[in-house]
Amino acid sequence: MPDVGEGLTEAEILKWYVQPGDTVTDGQVVCEVETAKAAVELPIPFDGTVHELRFPEGTTVDVGEIIISVNVGGGEAPAAESAPAALPTPEPEPEAEPEPEGRQPVLVGYGVAATSTKRRARKTTTEAPALVVPEQLNGHGHAPAAARPLAKPPVRKLAKDLGVDLATVSPTGADGIITREDVHRAAAPAPVAAPVTAVPAPVVAPVPPVSSDARETRIPIKGVRKATAAAMVGSAFTAPHVTEFVTFDITRTMKLVEELKSDKDMAGLRVNPLLLIAKAVLVAAKRNPGINASWDEAAQEIVLKHYVNLGIAAATPRGLIVPNIKDAHAQTLPELSTSLSELVTTAREGKTTPAAMQGGTFTITNVGVFGVDTGTPILNPGESAILAVGAIKLQPWVHKGKVKPRHVTTLALSFDHRLVDGELGSKFLADVAAILEQPKRLITWA
Repeated sequence: MPDVGEGLTEAEILKWYVQPGDTVTDGQVVCEVETAKAAVELPIPFDGTVHELRFPEGTTVDVGEIIISVNVGGGEAPAAESAPAALPTPEPEPEAEPEPEGRQPVLVGYGVAATSTKRRARKTTTEAPALVVPEQLNGHGHAPAAARPLAKPPVRKLAKDLGVDLATVSPTGADGIITREDVHRAAAPAPVAAPVTAVPAPVVAPVPPVSSDARETRIPIKGVRKATAAAMVGSAFTAPHVTEFVTFDITRTMKLVEELKSDKDMAGLRVNPLLLIAKAVLVAAKRNPGINASWDEAAQEIVLKHYVNLGIAAATPRGLIVPNIKDAHAQTLPELSTSLSELVTTAREGKTTPAAMQGGTFTITNVGVFGVDTGTPILNPGESAILAVGAIKLQPWVHKGKVKPRHVTTLALSFDHRLVDGELGSKFLADVAAILEQPKRLITWA
């Protein structure tokens, strides 16, 4: 299981696209996995025949675990997939022997760079290891005499932090694998400076079928939903939230939406209220730059962002995600329309990449699509404000001294009160509403 980015430690295998005996070619997608950020397709970087799938669909696997083995040369020993970058390399010693040469198969382009690093000889145990992993294979597919102790990457990190040499640890796990408990026992005589967080691979049992009369259903918390829950709890109890509301007449913006739909410059593009709301946010942020900032706790600094990576909260079957449009402030209206369409389509298809969800500076969440008037949104971690857009409804409204049916909506702005005070938050929210009440301000205020 490769590290697909952002330092993630595990991923769930959603679907295998190949089976044992299938022929695979360099670049072919062999499986889809879901990390805490998004679903990702994993291509294979060499040609061969699938020998074994190590884990079934629905299993959550640690980064660094072998998930597939492939016979690349027609010999008896198949080459197994792994993520070498996630495995620690032993320190070189004078009596070390050269690293075996030859290409080691990996996933998602995490190739093995040529290096002069030496590997020290390991102590052998009385029993031969039950499993030979890729590091133990030389260029001809044969295992060298001295085997490397078997342990998962989190266990190796734990041993490194506790100063334990894995070669001296007696394994108790299946197939001779060293467990966290083995490492703690080996380190027991010495004081432990601090606990180390490491997530072992959970054993995922198949969800039993639910009968029609069942009173409860238990759903495992994992993947995107698990990450979202942790982020929201961290945000809610780190940033002091303040939420302000404004209800206003958005009729003129709705008329402009209809006019733009027939404009030849917007032909073929998706034009909807969210497009103009997003543009209004970008104009208001330019007039109130302090709203587009972040709080650096370590440096005790407020970081003003001179760019806007506009996040759009998207509900997907796997949970809520917030991809963002990079440098949205520099985009024209047609460009912004294209970016929004691509963002939404990609999210619905479950193809949003982890990179697309990083670096956001301001978020819009459109709860109005569910018929909800408004809400009190929680900040996306690392951002200073988030705008909730409520449903747009025809309501009685006083217009030019008379009560008339007008399109009315409510916006809710939550902001981090450490760096956005009431005045700044109020001015920004009032500007967004003013632009949408009189959309000609998109030109006069831009």
